Amino acid sequence: MAAEVSYTTHCVPPAGIPPVDGTTKVQITAPATAKVGDTVDVVWKFTQAASKNPDIIDLPANSVQPSGTLKASGAQSGDVPMTGPRENPAIPKGGAMVLADMKGTLKLTAAGEVKLTPDAYVVNAMGTNTNCTPTQAVSPSATITVTGGGSNSPSPSGSSSNSPSPSGSSSPPPSSSPSPSPSVSDEPTDFTGKVVEIPYTCQSPLGEKKATSPVQINAKKNGGSYDLSVQFKKSVMNSPADIPAGSVKPSMEVKIGGADKGTVHVEGPLNSGAIKTGDPIQIPDLKGTYKPGATGESTLSPGVLLIEALGTKTKCTPDKSLVSLTLKTDKQEGGASGGTSTSGGSSTTGGLANTGSEDHGALKALGLVAGTAVLLGGAVFTFLPKRKTR
Repeated sequence: MAAEVSYTTHCVPPAGIPPVDGTTKVQITAPATAKVGDTVDVVWKFTQAASKNPDIIDLPANSVQPSGTLKASGAQSGDVPMTGPRENPAIPKGGAMVLADMKGTLKLTAAGEVKLTPDAYVVNAMGTNTNCTPTQAVSPSATITVTGGGSNSPSPSGSSSNSPSPSGSSSPPPSSSPSPSPSVSDEPTDFTGKVVEIPYTCQSPLGEKKATSPVQINAKKNGGSYDLSVQFKKSVMNSPADIPAGSVKPSMEVKIGGADKGTVHVEGPLNSGAIKTGDPIQIPDLKGTYKPGATGESTLSPGVLLIEALGTKTKCTPDKSLVSLTLKTDKQEGGASGGTSTSGGSSTTGGLANTGSEDHGALKALGLVAGTAVLLGGAVFTFLPKRKTR
């Protein structure tokens, strides 16, 4: 026997999103009869999740995976771990959450009626978890009548395929050697900045986050101007879900100091191809042109970073300014000196794979959906959560 059961549920998304109280509707299917010693397959079908997708972001296809616990009671008792595949249609903002069926197995150890009742479950969306627990007593959804001469001392035994763990990330410490600022005596054209560790405070759809990322600014002289290239060094994170083409774009306002003042806009192209689950997102160098507005020694420091991904924006502001590159500049007509030097560098065409630079660690990043809301992992580095205050 199987029946749909409905129960009130309290769901806790990752930090920054308020809890949700809703109604979960579930149907459990299992064999109506079996014998002691049999291992039976059990299926948990969601007919309604406790909440809809919040009005924050469209969830891409195959980005949501459920797992949960089924309670066995009666002739034998115990917990049966359940897990489902990461399979779902694209879910628009405000749309109904569509969760895949979960499966598990139960070895029957005693004769009699074994009742199966849904309990807590977890929704893993693009690498982050929303935990949902019942707030009322839940009725059994299925009953197995077990026959045969098994042991009359019941012992719980539940097993299942893999239970997903929340996706994590780590950022190994950067390792690179700064190159000295060039001398102008030989009139060099290429200038290599030092790697600086920039502490960012980021405002994301999930609130304020802290992160630190190693950044390097390089320049190539082009007449009286400089073509800039900003690189993020050895930040590592793999994609926990499929990321569609044309959905991740970084940009930065490089801060000008010293003799000159203002900012230089640099940006990278949108990702030209889809990125599969488990693959790193490789973001190219951010490009732009610096036209000096003053003569003297001018400095370039990583500035405000903007990540646009999957319809959301995350703005990251440096907690302090650290100089990566110092240049000897000559004032140019229409140069920076207090304003934005020029609009920078990249169109929305082009790929992420070949940036023309292979001697630095590729920036690896992604947008994470927290529960059903996006959290960009800086889209360039791993966020370290900060306690939310109000």
